[in-house]
Parts: sequence; structure tokens; C-alpha cells
Amino acid sequence: MLAAVGLRPYGALVLIAATVGAWALIVGPATLVAGAGQVNQVASLDTGRALYLQGCASCHGSAGQGTPNGPSIVDAGAAGADFELRTGRMPLAAPSLPEVRQPPAYDEAQIEALVAFVASLGNGPAIPDVVASVGDLARGRQIYIANCAACHGATGAGGTVGGGFVAPGLDLADPRTVAEATVVGPGPMPAFAFDRQQLDDLAAYVEELHHPPHPGGLPVAEVGPVAEGFLAFFVGIVTLVAVARWTGRAPR
Repeated sequence: MLAAVGLRPYGALVLIAATVGAWALIVGPATLVAGAGQVNQVASLDTGRALYLQGCASCHGSAGQGTPNGPSIVDAGAAGADFELRTGRMPLAAPSLPEVRQPPAYDEAQIEALVAFVASLGNGPAIPDVVASVGDLARGRQIYIANCAACHGATGAGGTVGGGFVAPGLDLADPRTVAEATVVGPGPMPAFAFDRQQLDDLAAYVEELHHPPHPGGLPVAEVGPVAEGFLAFFVGIVTLVAVARWTGRAPR
């Protein structure tokens, strides 16, 4: 009896130790994973900050506040930064140069790091989650004609919008950058408050513009039936004149 009573404190200690060990096994891995995520996030921000100071700060300021050479990007958000970097519009070789689409200056990992850093500067829009494959082409066409065609053209070929600005062609636009542009409104383009389904629909239609159908025959610079009709008329007239002259010269 005395021996049994004397072992009780040790039994309690064993029970406590077992409980603590089990809790460590359950919580420990989660804590380690969370810690790894925090380390990766810090590393990404550090990399992004270094890239930003090297390639962007001279125009946009060390904290994105802007300078005489470039606007503030504090509220550009992940969407704005990703759009500019992924389409190669930034960084500019000189502040006076226009923004045009070109191959990106950074690789995927560098873009992600820069986007993370710029997003940390303020409360700008996040990168939209868009899936063109689930979009409705008919609805997308309606959205495009009502909001985009006036500047980008009915076929997405682009055009002048005044004030020295040119709406770019959409032949290289992918669903991600289409959604980002509508959310951010780069340059003279306004930002649109489209919902998720509308973004999917619009992205699907823009992709469709990359390979439009041509039931009427050979397209002419993708500008529509007026140019095609003019070309057909011109070719027809020239052909008729040539046939008439050849017939007139035939021996009697």
C-alpha cells in the first residue's frame, strides 16, 4: 500500500510528460510550417526590396512615394505591379519613354518578389483570380463592346485614344493581364468594377479575339467587312478592266 501511494506522484509526472509530448507532436509540425512560411515571406520581401531599390526607386522613390520622374505606386497593389512587370512595361530605360509591351525584364521569381514588395507598400488591389475557360463568350462580347471596343477596337487591334495615348492591341493579352488591367486602369484607361464572373467572361472573349473566325473569306488586317469589301471591289474592277482590254485586243 505504501509503495503504491509512493508511486502516485511519479505516475502523475509521467502522465503530464506524455500529454506534453503528444501536444508537441500535434502542434510542433504546424508551428514549423508556419515558421517556414514566415521565413519565405520575409526572404521574398527582402529580395523584392533589393530589386526595387536597384531598378525602380530612382523613379518611384525608395518607399514608392513617387518622384518628379515617376508617379507614386503606394496603392498600385499586387495587381498593378504584376501587370506592369509581366507585360514588360516596367522598368523604363528612361523616364521620358512611353510604356509599351515588351518581354519582361525579370524572371518569374523576381517578378513575384517585386510584386510582394510593392503590395506591402499600401493597400492596392490584389491580383484577380480569373479563369477564362469558364467564361461565357456571348456575355464577354457584350462587356467588351460596351466598355473596351471604343479604344481597343472591335477586333482588339488597338488605336489612338487622344492626348497622345494609344490603346494597345490585345493580341498578346492573357487572362491574367486582362483582369489586372481592368482592375487597375493603367494609363488613361479607367478602372472597372467587374465581378468575378464578368472578368471570366471578358477574358474568354479577349482570348477568342486572338483567333477570330473568318466565314467570309480572307481577312484584311482584322479591321472588319468594310476593308474586305473595298478590297474585293478593287480586285474585281481591276480584273474586269484587264479582261475587257484583253478581249478588245483579240484578233477578229
